[in-house]
Amino acid sequence: MEDAMLATIIFSGTYWFIITEKLHKATIALFGAALMVLFKILTQEEAFHYVDFNTIGLLIGMMIIVAITKRTGLFQYLAIKAAKSANGDPVKILVSFSIVTAISSALLDNVTTVLLMAPVTLLITDSLEVNPTPYLITQILASNIGGTATLIGDPPNIMIGSATDLGFLDFVINLAPVVIVIFVVIILILKKLYGKDLSVSEDIKRKISEFDEDKALQDKQLLIKSIVVLGITILGFAFHQTLGLESAIIALFGASLLLVLSNLDPEKVLEDVEWPTIFFFGGLFVIVGGLEAVGIIEEIAYQVMEFTQGDLVLMALLILWVSALASTVIDNIPFVATMIPIIKAMSEVGAGLETEPLWWALALGACLGGNGSLVGASANVVVAGIADKHDNPISFTNYLKVGFPLMLLMIVISSIYIYLRYLI
Repeated sequence: MEDAMLATIIFSGTYWFIITEKLHKATIALFGAALMVLFKILTQEEAFHYVDFNTIGLLIGMMIIVAITKRTGLFQYLAIKAAKSANGDPVKILVSFSIVTAISSALLDNVTTVLLMAPVTLLITDSLEVNPTPYLITQILASNIGGTATLIGDPPNIMIGSATDLGFLDFVINLAPVVIVIFVVIILILKKLYGKDLSVSEDIKRKISEFDEDKALQDKQLLIKSIVVLGITILGFAFHQTLGLESAIIALFGASLLLVLSNLDPEKVLEDVEWPTIFFFGGLFVIVGGLEAVGIIEEIAYQVMEFTQGDLVLMALLILWVSALASTVIDNIPFVATMIPIIKAMSEVGAGLETEPLWWALALGACLGGNGSLVGASANVVVAGIADKHDNPISFTNYLKVGFPLMLLMIVISSIYIYLRYLI
């Protein structure tokens, strides 16, 4: 009982600091993990056992690949090409940038995508002499929607995939269909919402046509190597279960192969890896592991089973909506880290319970729920920070007016999809 109380206090205190952002999330996660061992809730060996090194390895591998690829100017090239293909029309640029963002978020990850796309978006909107806020808000939504479609697109999916037997193709087959529907619906709404305010003169449109996308490409040889390695890596993800390899090994192989082929200084490349995020994940796994070790996770699972009476439909929809609403208030990563062992425990408590619909409900709820507010997902925070630095701040309230209703619509569509595909 004493260990359970201590673990609860450490967990709650850590989450409070993460939500309020009074300390950097990596700092407080590491401190909370250290307290779990210091107070002997976990031994050092148990703490390391709870760290999901598959998630850590996958993140590091993809971060290295992206760190090298971004040196080629590929993302700037794609953005300028998209703007020119739209003939300088601001509404068409809004749509084309959303498509580039969504696809890139699915194949790489949403945080990296917005880090690279947002500055180019501000450059284009500055040239168009239009308000950049509609473009940036649309980019946030597109990145989170696109990232939902694959195993590697959003950190919650990486964590779910690592904790289960679900592979890259499982995510694509089960999530991509509903993600495509949601993306089309949301873009049509945003086009209608913002279209009337986005108009420019023919002279400004011509200015966009004068942009030279080829100048954005800084190293064409490295670009070819990066595209080849990225293709091999994604192919590896698609067949990693058949090959009997964890996704982390595929990502780390791709990263090391690209390091060899690029012949870049590894110290310079590794500087671009988001190490605070890596340590945040590590600390978080240990903190949640502490709750699991003292039996709190199992108790929560019992309570959920009792509340739902083992009804799979109710459980799936409950997880979907709670995940979405919780991810609007707090970062979806710590929430998913807590939910994963709960769903695992539910499968043990309810013998024979079909848990696959629950994993898809968690993925859709957490990833799409992050669209509900500016603090709901890491990509949102990144875009808001870039906008602020360029003197185009996105206010929490202005984003909420657009993001929260659209998030609710996404979850309604997801509810219908989950019910029709898995629960009838």
